[in-house]
Amino acid sequence: MSFLNSTVRNPSIFILIGIPGLENLHHLIAIPFCVLYIIALLANTAIVTIISITSSLHQPMFIFLAILALNDVLLCTSVVPKMLEIFWFNFREITLESCLTQMFFIHSFTTIESGILLAMAFDRYVAICNPLRYTSILTGKLIAKIGIALIVRATVLIASLLFLLKRFSLYKTNVVSQSYCEHIAILKLVQGDTRINSAYGLVLAFSILGLDVILISVSYIMIFRTVFSLPSREAHLKALNTCTSHICVFLMFYGLGFFSFLSHRYGKNIHSYVHLFLSYLYLLLPPTLNPVVYGVKSKQIRARVLMLLC
Repeated sequence: MSFLNSTVRNPSIFILIGIPGLENLHHLIAIPFCVLYIIALLANTAIVTIISITSSLHQPMFIFLAILALNDVLLCTSVVPKMLEIFWFNFREITLESCLTQMFFIHSFTTIESGILLAMAFDRYVAICNPLRYTSILTGKLIAKIGIALIVRATVLIASLLFLLKRFSLYKTNVVSQSYCEHIAILKLVQGDTRINSAYGLVLAFSILGLDVILISVSYIMIFRTVFSLPSREAHLKALNTCTSHICVFLMFYGLGFFSFLSHRYGKNIHSYVHLFLSYLYLLLPPTLNPVVYGVKSKQIRARVLMLLC
């Protein structure tokens, strides 16, 4: 194919390769991704439905969980359908506008997810460290403001990232060696000085994910200090039990996120397959496992699911 090594000016179409070198296995590789997507859709939709129709679950902790589940559905849907088109039907072309739109949604939903995890850590901090003021602090009005702030933060920061990328007109090639449009993957194709874009992307990652991780960590340090100052061991276990599911989700999301981000930028000796599978796991595994983790740990949700199934 002649377009593989040709310089392209103002490309209107990008070619998404999928997993380079494993094209013959795309049909098989797509199956686990499809299964994860279906599980994520069904489980997160069930979480949103159960919380919305059950009045006893209209509490801040469960409202944040419903927002997280909805965000996970949107995040998966921005990635997987196009991935399956490539793997099963060989539909590799994507227009520039569609590529930028997909990039915007992927990065926006991951940014919002990080913010939701921070909000959930704040919820647990108030519930354990200031239980008497819990309902007066986490009001419906405050939750709405937090939701709007998370959307505005993601929209402004990611739109600026795309604006900086769109100023380039010359590309080394229009072939993307993965199955979805991501900022760093498209930036590597640019023919020109990309230092500003690269620096902004790095600052953005650490100012969003890094800051959120620090604030969540501080919240849990204060939570643990409060918990271990309680007089009885039973009180310790009860308080910690309410945080276990959030800690599991926190470690999974940020662990995969930072490892994928750093290996993609600095892991030159790591095989490209590893980069791609880490990226896919980062985008698909948390949305699939989040409702399972919270469903198992939450008695109210577990009981409601069993009731619906029976």
